[in-house]
Amino acid sequence: MIPEHKQAAVALAIKTAFGVDQATDIRPLTAGLTTALVFRIVALDQPYLLKIIMNATGARVPGGGDPTHQFACLKLAAQAGIAPHVRYASVEDGILITDFIEPKPLPADMVPLITPVLRTLHSLPKFPRPMMPWEMVVDGFVRRLEDAHILPDHETAELFRQYWRLSAVYPRTDAELVASHNDLKPQNMLFDGSRILLIDWEAAFLNDRYTDLALVANFFVKDEADEACEAMEKRYLHAYFGEPAGDYRNARFYLRRQALHIFSAALLLMMAAKKGLRAKSHETPDFADFHRRLSSGEADLANDETKLQYGMVHLREAVRNVQTPRFEAALARVAAGQLRSLQQALICAGASA
Repeated sequence: MIPEHKQAAVALAIKTAFGVDQATDIRPLTAGLTTALVFRIVALDQPYLLKIIMNATGARVPGGGDPTHQFACLKLAAQAGIAPHVRYASVEDGILITDFIEPKPLPADMVPLITPVLRTLHSLPKFPRPMMPWEMVVDGFVRRLEDAHILPDHETAELFRQYWRLSAVYPRTDAELVASHNDLKPQNMLFDGSRILLIDWEAAFLNDRYTDLALVANFFVKDEADEACEAMEKRYLHAYFGEPAGDYRNARFYLRRQALHIFSAALLLMMAAKKGLRAKSHETPDFADFHRRLSSGEADLANDETKLQYGMVHLREAVRNVQTPRFEAALARVAAGQLRSLQQALICAGASA
């Protein structure tokens, strides 16, 4: 089960962490889209999680599975009580041992539980910056999807036009970038019966707080009716900020959700295209139902067809949303906020000159 070239490193990890020569009852666990090997092990009659990063290089590159980076982020989160306790971590060997959390079903109403976790996460010491700002990565994927013409132009032309409008007004030089997880799906959340713990920190880096907020909202803040959904979003942001978010923060959150939809569509559809798969517009599943299936494990993103479907789910949601008055109002609100920030910066610069 343990690859032969990793057995000595794993033995050293177990000896160092627990003072015993070997673990018992080693069971492989599914680990989503990660290339790491993940096991449940027992040592001193207690269960733990063993993670073996197969391509560990120790290179200091934020994201992308780098053990130096992800172990550092995980340790900060564990110390803050929002990730499982770390028992052993070796960057050189790519070996990690943490407490094993026997997960319970996520509660129906996640907002009261997840918002304190997000606040704690975003208040951690700043994680390293990615090699390329998130917005530039998103722009690149959107441009690739636009140039690939995977779908008929008449179905996507308006979406791309509206995305570039969004991209032009959304803050890019923001001093409020925070420590972010960037992969907050239900599979990366463990509920132990009283609290939520976050796992799989491979994609963690410094980012806009609204990325994590938008990712969580896709799964836990939704309603069939637009007005009811907007009310739920306001409740969610109120719980996160500890006060009414106000028009600017509500608008910024809404735009980030749309950018995330479009980025997810671009990423997943391009991945599917590499496998020779092509989307069929009339077969796009319902947004809320598809996320319910992801949360319950009925849909598996390790499957290429599921990736394709999920890309289309995000695409259709974005196409619908960018054609609404709310999208236009959010663009105007964030653009006005950016203008005020620029004016204030100029005033401050003039006063200090």
